[in-house]
Amino acid sequence: MVRLRSVGVLSCAKISAILHAAIGVLAALVVVLVGVVGLAAAPTQQKLGMVGLLIMAAMMPFLYAGMGFLFGGLWGLIYNWSASAIGGIEMELEAVPAAFAPAQAPAANPLP
Repeated sequence: MVRLRSVGVLSCAKISAILHAAIGVLAALVVVLVGVVGLAAAPTQQKLGMVGLLIMAAMMPFLYAGMGFLFGGLWGLIYNWSASAIGGIEMELEAVPAAFAPAQAPAANPLP
């Protein structure tokens, strides 16, 4: 049994930022899709709302990444503080043997 006593706050923040940026890209695609459907439903209306949706969709991955970085670091700090008080998460790890690879014979040297 091993115990996870602390995590790197900056590494938690970076991983969380990358994951949330990916979620932001997916959310932006949904926003653009909804906007295109709205344009198709009412082609004679003003298009200013679509411009706003496109600006929002372009900013979403960056906003999501920023918030992911902030909250990922915050959760890393909270975990470290609580793990120091109660001992952290206990895990049971198993060693997995490496796949067997037979040794290769050395290549013949063509030069004397």
